[in-house]
Amino acid sequence: MTGPRRGFDCAPWELRWRGLDVDELQRTESTFALSNGHIGMRATLEEGEPRGLPGTYLNGFYEQHALPYAESGYGYPEAGQTVVNVTDGKIIRLLVQDEPLDMRYGSATTHERVLDFRAGTLRRSTDWISPTGRKVRVTTERLVSFTQRAVAAIRYEVEPLDDDVQLVVQSDLLANEPVDSESKDPRAAAALKSPLNAEFSWAEDYRAVLVHRTAVSGLRMAAAMDHEIETPSGLRTRIRVEDDLARLTAAVDVPKGQRLRLTKYLGYGWSAQRSAPAVRAQVEAALAGALQTGWDGLLAEQREFLDRFWESADVEIEGDPELQQAVRFALFHILQAGARGESRAIPGKGLTGPGYDGHAFWDTEAFVLPVLTYTMPGAARDALLWRHSTIDKAKARAQQLGLRGSAFPWRSINGAECSAYWPAGTAAFHVGAAIADATVRYLAASGDTEFDRLHGTELLLETARLWASLGHYDQHDGFRIDGVTGPDEYSAVSDNNVYTNLMARRNLREAAAACERNPDVAAMFGVDTTEIEEWRAAADAMAVPYDELLGVHPQSEGFTSHAAWDFASTPAANYPLLLNYPYFDLYRKQVVKQADLVLAMHLCGNEFTAEQKARNFGYYEGLTVRDSSLSAGTQAVLAAEVGHLDLAYDYLGEAALTDLHDLHHNVRNGLHMASLAGAWTAMVAGFGGMRDHGGELRFAPRLPGELDRIAFRMCCRDSRFEVEIRPDEARYRLLSGDPLRLIHHGKPFELGTEVVRLPIPEITAPPRPEQPAGRSPVRRHPEQVRRNLGQQGS
Repeated sequence: MTGPRRGFDCAPWELRWRGLDVDELQRTESTFALSNGHIGMRATLEEGEPRGLPGTYLNGFYEQHALPYAESGYGYPEAGQTVVNVTDGKIIRLLVQDEPLDMRYGSATTHERVLDFRAGTLRRSTDWISPTGRKVRVTTERLVSFTQRAVAAIRYEVEPLDDDVQLVVQSDLLANEPVDSESKDPRAAAALKSPLNAEFSWAEDYRAVLVHRTAVSGLRMAAAMDHEIETPSGLRTRIRVEDDLARLTAAVDVPKGQRLRLTKYLGYGWSAQRSAPAVRAQVEAALAGALQTGWDGLLAEQREFLDRFWESADVEIEGDPELQQAVRFALFHILQAGARGESRAIPGKGLTGPGYDGHAFWDTEAFVLPVLTYTMPGAARDALLWRHSTIDKAKARAQQLGLRGSAFPWRSINGAECSAYWPAGTAAFHVGAAIADATVRYLAASGDTEFDRLHGTELLLETARLWASLGHYDQHDGFRIDGVTGPDEYSAVSDNNVYTNLMARRNLREAAAACERNPDVAAMFGVDTTEIEEWRAAADAMAVPYDELLGVHPQSEGFTSHAAWDFASTPAANYPLLLNYPYFDLYRKQVVKQADLVLAMHLCGNEFTAEQKARNFGYYEGLTVRDSSLSAGTQAVLAAEVGHLDLAYDYLGEAALTDLHDLHHNVRNGLHMASLAGAWTAMVAGFGGMRDHGGELRFAPRLPGELDRIAFRMCCRDSRFEVEIRPDEARYRLLSGDPLRLIHHGKPFELGTEVVRLPIPEITAPPRPEQPAGRSPVRRHPEQVRRNLGQQGS
């Protein structure tokens, strides 16, 4: 893979960038983004310019547009959905003796920004000399509140450094902010040019409110601001409002040694049904709560919230400080994506950028929800509630496709399918199996019987009905599922994709168990004993192809008979392949975009023998090019399981540093939530060996030679515990709650008040497998990393 792009200081609990690199603004605006799952704010500078790609988002707030088709076809989704850059409240412009502070003019003797994983804030400090020589220090701190869902706030301070100075600040709410669309669909770009239609505007004293509505989707949103200003005497203020702009202007003379301090409170809300007065009332109420709490109170609440999170989620790594920072960065952004989503989706980019049009994919259930299930289970529950809230759309989609049950969308914001490419979209039915798997995992880890009865059982039975109607029996192969697309997007419309079939098998069996567990719920949805028996029969007869000659499982039926891709003749510049070769050629060759069969061995590992895992892993290592950020974390898990600990360590580094090093050169559009989740998965399921098949928590910990110690925290059924891995032993420690029954390298034990120390059995590392030419992961050398960091510090 491509080498790293550096720029961030390395520290265990923060991300710091020193200096201003205008060419890197789009990248740092993503990495420094703040969110709580409801509001998302890219890290544009307070002054508004220079900027890379401005963005403020409300989860679930989108505009609709027609999908383009060269040729129409039955069942093609008709409408696309694209996340909207809503009213920007981050803007606070500054004039120093009538010269606007613009980092492209004058000079900045110091400038740095810090994302603090424990405080939950973005801080900035700038010493700026204006073109005419005026010197000021600007310090800012901003937060998007985890505790007050509709609230964000900014503290903005200006201090003269050389002489008395006149300062003027302009604090804005700006709607329909000009943004260059990167959409290749001109209809989507046109829909987003000015997506917000003004309905109401008001301003008085230090407060203003703007209400807007989208033209096609008909969603209404409100943004409000209020301020506290601390200055020397002589403050003059004026507030004005237009349809798309509200501006508070404050002017004051500030003597040297004193400062101007402005605290800006923001409230955001949206609704598909409530009136303009109602959404205005909503955001004004949010402002009232924020003002009552005050800036110091919001900071304290933010810190307390994060303290609780890290008590259940922290991962400690000794021996690789860069990796330590990257894993905490990953966990922080996963928390930001899901903490207060509250029955909304977790998009593939979170709320850090407009990538993927703001859509949610199966990535949420397959990669992100396992992290939240064991660190912040309430957020996992909320994400599953969003899927349940869209089940009527999924049922309608299944009916349109001639199927029973629920066909959940490949990509969506509101639950309706909006992928215009049906081989990768409509045919990827494994979305439903991922939802079922996440449901089962959440129920086992939480013991949430209420969710089971009210939501979980319905999700399981409706997805099971889909598989029962999608598959058919064959006298030779048993129950077949043909014409589907598995996780690997370089194969499409295949028969008997092993991942899909094994996940469907689990879905069918878990649906049967749920209906028997909740017979009244089953009866309400018309499930009888005959249907339950049919599900179990289909699961037992599920076709799972196996290539006897090669001794491996084909990714799908016939895959191992396809022609081999000519990796040796593929230039490095031609990756990712989908941008340089026709799909039809990719579909008929043995080349894998992302872990598919390998993912099956992780999530359905109890369906494979240890020998099969080792052979399968070696075979698919030679075919997988990792053109997807979803792949490295999963490959790390299986590499660790079969004994390739050094390779697992390399893949862990790739997953954890995908965004910090911008390995795919697209961080400008937002972070990769699934890859960030993959860093946690590589640690906990890879080196921790954690598996939760059948509701049992199993661990098979091993430490790579490059690291001295790993420790991670988890929660399960209201108990919190820590697993610590050293070279020769693992230590299990109950932190709170009731004793737990765990399994260590196949041996069960009870974790109570005493620390349990267990030996780690030796494993013989097999020969390191080869990857396609030029596609090996970058070897991690922590000693070299530490030397580089030492030079950086000096």
